[in-house]
Amino acid sequence: MNALVTQSDAARQRERAIIQIVQDGLTSANSKRAYGKALDSFFDWYDINARPGLNKATVQNYKAMLQARGLAPSSINQHLSAIRKLAAEASDNGYLDATIANGIAKVKGEKQAGVRAGNWLTREQAQELLNAPNSETLKGKRDRAILAAMIGAGLRRSEVAALTFQHIKQRDARWVIVDLVGKGNRVRSVPIPSWTKQAIDEWTHAANLSSARVFRSINKANALTGESLTAQAVRDVVKEYGDALGLNIAAHDLRRTFAKLAHKGGAALEQIQLSLGHASIKTTERYLGVQQNLHDAPCDRLGIQIVN
Repeated sequence: MNALVTQSDAARQRERAIIQIVQDGLTSANSKRAYGKALDSFFDWYDINARPGLNKATVQNYKAMLQARGLAPSSINQHLSAIRKLAAEASDNGYLDATIANGIAKVKGEKQAGVRAGNWLTREQAQELLNAPNSETLKGKRDRAILAAMIGAGLRRSEVAALTFQHIKQRDARWVIVDLVGKGNRVRSVPIPSWTKQAIDEWTHAANLSSARVFRSINKANALTGESLTAQAVRDVVKEYGDALGLNIAAHDLRRTFAKLAHKGGAALEQIQLSLGHASIKTTERYLGVQQNLHDAPCDRLGIQIVN
C-alpha cells in the first residue's frame, strides 16, 4: 500500500472518530443520525477539495457550496450546526486549536423569512385518520391505538415505540402516561383521553398483551412477530393511512395536531406545554408556578372519539 493511500485512510479514520465523538455527545437518536449524515457530507466535500484545512474560511466555502446547490435555509443551518458541534468537540478533545474552533462557531447561519408553521390536521381529518384502520384485524387494532396515542397524547414516534404497560396508570381518577422519558431525557407525565385508552385496551386485549412494550411488530399473516416496535415502524403506520386518505403528513404532524386542536378547544397554553414536554417547560413551571391539571387536561379538548 503506498503512502498516499495510507495517509488518506488514516485521515478518514480520524474523521470517523471525531464524528463518533460528536454523536456520543448527543442524546436524541434523530440528532445523532442527522448530524452524522451532515458530517459525512461535509467530509466527502472536504476530501474532494484536497482537504483545505478545518477553519472558518473552509466552513464558509462549504456554506457557499450549499447555497449554490439551492438547499433550504433550514437544511444549510442543520449542516452548519453539525460542523460547529464538530469543531467544539474536536477542540475539547485536542484535535483542533481553540481559536480555530471559535472562528468556526462564528460562521453565521442562513436567515429564514418568518417562522415555519408546520403541518397539522383539522379535527375532521384527524377523526378520519383515526377511523381509517380496519378494527376487525389485529394490525388494524394496533395501528388505530398507535394513531390514538399520537393524536390523543401528542407523543413522538420514539415515545410510542418505547411505551410500556408500566407507563399507563391512573392518577386523580384518570388515565395518565406516567414518567415518560422524552427528548433530552426529560421526564413528564401525559394525561390521555378515554378514547386513547379504549383503543389501547382493544389492541392489547386482542393481542393478549399485559406487560413490557405496548406496541409490537406484526407480520403479513396478521400475527405478532416480536417484543417491540421501532420508531421507523410507527412512522410507516402514519404514512400508510395518511397516504390512503390523501393526507400529506409525517409522524410529527400528529404531535402538532394534538397541540393545535387542544389549543383551539380552549386548553391553556402552559398545560399543552406540560403535555408536550418542551425544553422550556421547567422555566415555564418556575415562572408561572404551573401545576399539571389532570381534571381538565389538553387531551380532553380534542373533540375526537373512537367509532366502531
